[in-house]
Formats: sequence, C-alpha cells, structure tokens
Amino acid sequence: MRPVRNINISIVIPVLGDTRTLSKLLEILRSLDDQPLEIIVVAGAGDPAVTECCRRFDSICLNARVGRGHQLHRGALQASGNVIWFLHADAEPPRDAIESIRRAVRAGAIGGYFRFRFAGKPAWYKSLIATLINIRCRFGIPYGDQGLFIRKKDYLQAGGFADTALFEEVPLVRATRAAGRFVQLDVPIGVSPRRWERDGWIRRTVENRLLAIGYMLGLSPDTLARYYHPAAHEEQPEC
Repeated sequence: MRPVRNINISIVIPVLGDTRTLSKLLEILRSLDDQPLEIIVVAGAGDPAVTECCRRFDSICLNARVGRGHQLHRGALQASGNVIWFLHADAEPPRDAIESIRRAVRAGAIGGYFRFRFAGKPAWYKSLIATLINIRCRFGIPYGDQGLFIRKKDYLQAGGFADTALFEEVPLVRATRAAGRFVQLDVPIGVSPRRWERDGWIRRTVENRLLAIGYMLGLSPDTLARYYHPAAHEEQPEC
C-alpha cells in the first residue's frame, strides 16, 4: 500500500437543531493544535440558527433530510479532503486529534476510531463502562460517537453509511476492516453521558446491548427502533 503523504482532513458533523452543542464543538475544533481542511455541518432540517453558527466558525453548512446515516453520507460526498473524520455534535475531541489521525494514516491505516471516554466529571462506573466498551471495540463495532475516520476513496469503495434508523455505521466499519487496517487510536474522545444520566446507567447499557444483539440476530434497524423508547429513533446505541 502506497503511504499517503499529503493528508487533508474534512470533518463531517450531522446535527438536528442543537446549536448550543454544535457551537461548543466548533469552538473546540477551531482550537485544535492542527486545523482540518474544512468542517462540513449537515443540518437535518433547514435551521437559520445552524447556518449562522457555521458562518461564525467558518464552516460549510449543508441541508439534508433528517436521518443520521443520510446526513453523514451527504457530507462525505461533499468532502474535499482525502480523509474524512465523522463527529457527533456533542463530541469532545482531544487537542492532538488531527495529528493523531494523520500519524495513523501515514502508518498505513485506511481508517479507525478514537478510544472511548465519558465526558464530564470522572466516576468509577464511567471508567468501568468505558473500559468495557474499548475492549469490545477491539473485536466488535465501534460506533459513530468514537470519531470514526476513513480515507475518502475507501469510504466510497465501502459504500458509505447505511440510510437506516440505527446502526448506520456497522456495514461501513465491517467493509473497511475487510479492506485494510482499521485502528483504535490511543487518544480518547469525550462522549456525552447524557443518555446514561437520563435513562440510568444500567438501563441504558442493557438496552444498548439488546439493540446490538437484535441487530446481530438479523432484525432490521427500523424494526428495532420501533420496539424501544422514542429516543432510540434518534440516538445510536453506544456500548
């Protein structure tokens, strides 16, 4: 495999109206040690506030129909960089994230993800769940909240994100792993704990696992989304 010398990173962020959270992320991104080629925000509905937020942080704003897989794919097709980094709007990426991605790609990775860490105040149960998630990801599928990145040509060859209600990244990760090195970076990305805090740490974790088991057993993402509380239609299982 020929190493990639000039690595230009496009960031793609799907969002559905949460401008406060988006503003926080864009502020973090604009303070990183290295800057991306571009930041593409894909709004799931026309929202002037999102457009204004993107303007303030010199980011590209695209409109698309609601659906995270569809929004992510829309942004990926627009991306000019040869590496695409996908972020959730509530992510807290590390300062050296860009250089960490570049090092991995220079070393021969065609894609990868960041180590899982809960954002906010430390707690033993957060550390325990995060450790279990990171172990699982070595053998299973890392989800989109872990800052997936992939070379654009490999993204296109893999077919991109699925346009489904849940698990839109699973086919992409499986195809990428089959095509080349898909690595876990040593640096962590902060993941919002708000769903665990809202639903309860045990319930949220168990529900996420049941969703994943159902998917592995062949149930469609759309069917799974109907059998869980309404948040499941909007939120990806994380552990």
